[in-house]
Amino acid sequence: MQLDPNELGAVVNRLKRAQGQLAGVVRMLDEGRDCEDVVTQLAAVSRALDKAGFAIIATGLKQCLTESDGTETPDLHKLEKLFLSLA
Repeated sequence: MQLDPNELGAVVNRLKRAQGQLAGVVRMLDEGRDCEDVVTQLAAVSRALDKAGFAIIATGLKQCLTESDGTETPDLHKLEKLFLSLA
């Protein structure tokens, strides 16, 4: 299954923001920032990555359910496994 790049623009933007947040966490550690601030920022990065993962899987599910022309059966077990890997 190929994901539609047109539907993933928001996900790519979310991942780029998370990348910037993660760089900020590293910078905070290098600067010796307060532990609570670092953990708070790290939790924000984790949530952003989770949301991106769920959005990718949701896009895949939508494509499987709406574009099924009978020639290729979607691997629902594989999609479920991917979904649960984020839980």
